[in-house]
Amino acid sequence: MTDAGPDIVTGIVIRLAAADEMASLERLIAGSARALSKGFYDERQVEAAIAHVFGVDSQLIADGTYFVAEAEGRTAGCGGWSRRRTLFGGDRFAARDAALLDPAVDAARIRAFFTAPGQQRRGIATRLLQACEEAAARAGFARVALMATLPGVPFYAAHGYRPDAPIEQSCGGVAVPFIPMAKELLQK
Repeated sequence: MTDAGPDIVTGIVIRLAAADEMASLERLIAGSARALSKGFYDERQVEAAIAHVFGVDSQLIADGTYFVAEAEGRTAGCGGWSRRRTLFGGDRFAARDAALLDPAVDAARIRAFFTAPGQQRRGIATRLLQACEEAAARAGFARVALMATLPGVPFYAAHGYRPDAPIEQSCGGVAVPFIPMAKELLQK
């Protein structure tokens, strides 16, 4: 998907992320994690996840599958999809696997969704998710999978994703729970 243009109802613009905005996206991700994880993770878990898992995966930007949402001319969120094996984790996450998935048998990955503090519940993540699902379907994928943060589970469930058994990811020795989720895409 290229520039989707402004949304008449919400004024949200979805566009591809650029490599030169990685630093600002990293700040958005850290701010989002700190603000929106309250009540789901303790401070130690949030900081460990920021240090070891959360962040931009530069491979997504290079692949042209990472999007930025702008509202009123400001970056309000980011998120992407991938045709690569890695299910979650930014550049700092050592367990990434850049091998390509087979759309005939594998699920595309929904990756690194974060909304800027104060921008939640405005349709930003929904627009990003729609852009990702549509792009994955155009690439031939019939299913999508993701690793949800605890605060993200209700959002993804509301969009048809089904949870699997929770996992605990060690982030520098701190156990951080996540929920794998998946969805069948409607083929048009």
